[in-house]
This record gives sequence, C-alpha cells and structure tokens, in this order.
Amino acid sequence: MTILRIGNASGFYGDRFDALREMLTGGPLDVVTGDYLAELTMLILGRDRLKNPAGGYARTFLGQLEECLGLAHERGVRVVANAGGLNPAGLADAVRELADRLGIPVRVAHVEGDDLTASLPPGLDRARPGGTPMAALAAHAYLGGQGIATCLREGADVVVTGRVTDAALVTGPAVAHFGWGPEEYDRLAGAVVAGHLLECGAQATGGNYAFFAEHPPELLRHPGFPLAELHEDGSSVITKHDGTGGVVDIGTVTAQLLYETAGARYAGPDVTARLDTVRLTREAPDRVRIEGVRGEAPPPTLKVGLNRLGGFRNEVAFVLTGLDIEAKAALVRAQMEAALDAAKSLPAEVRWDLARTEHPDAPTEETASALLRLVVRDRDPEVVGRALSGAAVELALASYPGFHMVAPPGKGSPYGVFEDVHVPHGAVDHVAVLHDGHRIPIAPAHDTLVLDDVPEPPLPEPLPGGPTRRAPLGRVAGARSGDKGGNANVGLWVRTDEAWRWLAHTLTVDRFRELLPETAALPVVRHVLPNLRALNFVVEGLLGEGVAAQHRFDPQAKGLGEWLRARHLEIPEALL
Repeated sequence: MTILRIGNASGFYGDRFDALREMLTGGPLDVVTGDYLAELTMLILGRDRLKNPAGGYARTFLGQLEECLGLAHERGVRVVANAGGLNPAGLADAVRELADRLGIPVRVAHVEGDDLTASLPPGLDRARPGGTPMAALAAHAYLGGQGIATCLREGADVVVTGRVTDAALVTGPAVAHFGWGPEEYDRLAGAVVAGHLLECGAQATGGNYAFFAEHPPELLRHPGFPLAELHEDGSSVITKHDGTGGVVDIGTVTAQLLYETAGARYAGPDVTARLDTVRLTREAPDRVRIEGVRGEAPPPTLKVGLNRLGGFRNEVAFVLTGLDIEAKAALVRAQMEAALDAAKSLPAEVRWDLARTEHPDAPTEETASALLRLVVRDRDPEVVGRALSGAAVELALASYPGFHMVAPPGKGSPYGVFEDVHVPHGAVDHVAVLHDGHRIPIAPAHDTLVLDDVPEPPLPEPLPGGPTRRAPLGRVAGARSGDKGGNANVGLWVRTDEAWRWLAHTLTVDRFRELLPETAALPVVRHVLPNLRALNFVVEGLLGEGVAAQHRFDPQAKGLGEWLRARHLEIPEALL
C-alpha cells in the first residue's frame, strides 16, 4: 500500500496557532493531527464547562479551522484532533456549523465514550487513601484509535475526539488506511511509537532539545512541526516539511521517545509497544527511520484520569537581600507562623522554600537577593486568603531589613489534583458517531495481557579505567523530563557506545538520588534501554497530586533533566 503521511499541528492547548496552516501548505500530507489535551487541560476544560455547559472543548481549534478548513478540503487532507475535550459532540456540531457558514462540504464525525464522570464504577468515585475526598470534576478513560479508524473508514473528513491516548491520533488513521486487524500488534506498536513522536509537536524537531547549542540559532528559532511517513509493516520515517526550521536527527527522536514514558513496555488500549525493540537509523538529513518495533496485547484495563478540585492555594514570595539571608528567613517565618497561629487560621498545609539565588558582592540588587516562598493550601478559601495576606502585609515595617515581596499577596485560588485509576475495557461505551448521526459501537480489546516488569537487560562491559575530570553530566548525556500525575520521569541518553558503557554503570539509582537531593526520600525506579543507549528514571510522588496542585517550583518536572545535566561528577576524560 502507499505510504501514509501524517503531520502534527498541535502539541498542547495553546500551541502555535499558525502550525495548522504551515503543515497544510508546507508539503504533501494525508492526515493532519492535533493534540490539545493534557492532565491540566482536562481540569481547565472541566472548570470551563461548569460555567458554560455548551463548552468544554478547545476553542482555538475552531479558530484554526476557520482559516484552514478550506485548505484541508482542497488538498484532500483529513483532520483528526482530540480538541473535543469534555464535549466532543459539541465540538463536532460547532465544526459543522462552521463548515456550513464557509460553504465547505466536509463530513464531520466524533468519538465518544471516554467520559465516566457520572458513572465511575463503585469504589473509584472517591480519592485514594490520603487523597482529597471531593467528587471528580472530570473522569475520562484513555480510549484507543479504533473509534477514529471507524470514522475515517466511513468517510469522515474531520474527526474530533475527547480523551484518547495521544498516540491514538496516529494509530486510528493507520488502521483505517492499512486495514490492520486488532491483533496485528507489531504494526500497531510501530504506529504507537510514531504517534508518541508526533504528539508533542516541535519537541521532535529540535524544540526543548538538550544539545540545542550545537545547532545554529536561526535553525531552531522557528522549528517546523513533525510528520511521519508510515508504512504497511508498521515502520516509519520521522521527518518534517522541506524548508522548515528545526532539525530531525537521532538525538531529537530519542529525546521524544523517552519523554513521559517509563520502562520497556509502553502500554495503551490498542497495544503495548516494546520501547526496548525500537531501532533508529539516520536515513538522510532530517529523516530518521524507525523499525523493529514489537508489540504485545494491551493490558486488561484502561487508564482513567480523575481531576478534582482539591481546595484553595495561596503564595507569598519574600525578597531577602544582602547579608544574613538565613537569619532573615528565620525571622519572617517565625513572625508569619505566630500571626497565623494567633488568628487561629493556620492552613492545613504550609510549605516554605528558600531559593538561594543571591551572589556575594553582587553588582545589582536583584543578583544580591534570595527568595523565600511560602505556599499554603486549605479547603477553606478564607484561611489562605485574607488571613494570610493580612499577616504578610502587616510585617512590612516590622520584620527583617529590606523587607519587600515580589508582589502583593492575593486571594486564595482554587487548585486541582489529579490521579489515575483503571477500569476494565468493557466499562466504557466506545462509540464512533458518524456525520449522519449513525452510531457504531467499538468492541473492547479481545485479548489482553497482564504486564509484568521486563527483566533488566544485560549491561555493556564497563569502560576501562583511566583519568577522569569533574564536569557536568550534560557534557556527555542529553536528557528530557516530564510528568505523569504525581510522578516525574527523567530520560537520559548518550550518543556513543563508549559513553553508554560509562553511563549504564555509573548512573545508578543511588547516584541519581545523590545528584538530585529532592528525590532522596522518594521511590526511584531505573529502566535500561540499550537500543537507545538510554536510561529512564521514574521518581514517584515528586509532583505531589499532579501539575494543577503546584506542588513544587517546577510542577511538571520540565527542568528536572536539565538540573541533572548541570550536576557535576567524575567523567572519564576520554568522553569529554
């Protein structure tokens, strides 16, 4: 069969608005996808729908289609996007109204069945022990690509979905185009890997890339979005339109492969892709071939993301300038705690963090200053609102020398918490809803496999001893990090066999914890991926109750990998 060319035009809700036009005009495509949903996005859309029951979908998608639906129709490019969020039927209707207004004859279908907010199985409608006992604002199962495939096979030009896996935006079109059966696991797994590489947009074409400084600045100033050329056997080539910015090479592809994954098994509702079987080859400039991907049956359950309103949060950042930073921090902390205690309004959760950003004998006031952050949370908005703000403001003339704050304290704001639970495949009513309203049920996975941990593969021979030099880890290794609920992952890779022999033996869990002290008391799991010369570390609980809870300075762990790369250790001089 012919090659299927699938391009991506969105990696998140708020991504580059012009990307859809760029992808449609930049070169040939068969399908263009848009990924708009993340854990935090579902919470945002849930709050939007509380205000407007007709909302709950990504409105920017409609704005993009207003500019580009005619282009897509003229060029025969189908559009598949999960912009439906909490209301895919509502978005499908809005797209039809738009198409009618513009006079563009397109068939619009949607996929539904992911929304379990009102029908969670018993025992799953409450938070886990120790969690927040509040009803779910949004509870959505991660569906696979079979519903999308059905819509496309039945002639849809535009397919919008709610919560599907990010890779389903690629596996669905691939199944429809190549006619793969539900148990052709190797082919499906190849499409999952391609989908994972496309889902975050420009991260596959040089965006957020550890070794960006090796490329001319003008190359990365406006990176193009990625596309995949899929073949009938499940192999693919990751590339981009000719003449667009950015770069596609083994490094950029490896970085995205490791992003927000864990071990060798990458489980989804259609198939479990074995990341330890992925083989990458540079085919030509800006072309990386992916082959050898093996697949297994999917797990017996579907992941469900639960978003809840966890309570209210407030923050005050005190600026500490010059000398006696520790003493100034101790004084204002004692004063604030005494004031809150006296007012009988001590929040349920209080967290202090001192960021020592000051420099000795600094040439500017800003570089002579440290920041002391106070973050509070409580179910009562008053406890984290006026009581906190008043206590902070009243210290203005009665605390440490040079007292001031980054900004006046405000009212407490609501925050969300995220957790994931699992339900059997049969607990969802996965349905493809066609342009004429006809509804086609999607059968759940027939065969499933309980996933055990893959045994750690043999490590390479250690690098022979020799002279070393203390240097940043990032001189040798690239990294990319991200979030999955309350957990963080850090993937690291190296570019030579010699560096791999060193990294695999040197960066143990104990060394990882030593380099990142914030992880010292948390469970850390290391996964080894020799084909990619990569290690993937999962840090459990680092992000508390997920990104919306704003548990730490970097709530999505986006910079965790770069912090690790900046840490110093003894590195063989032969690698530097």
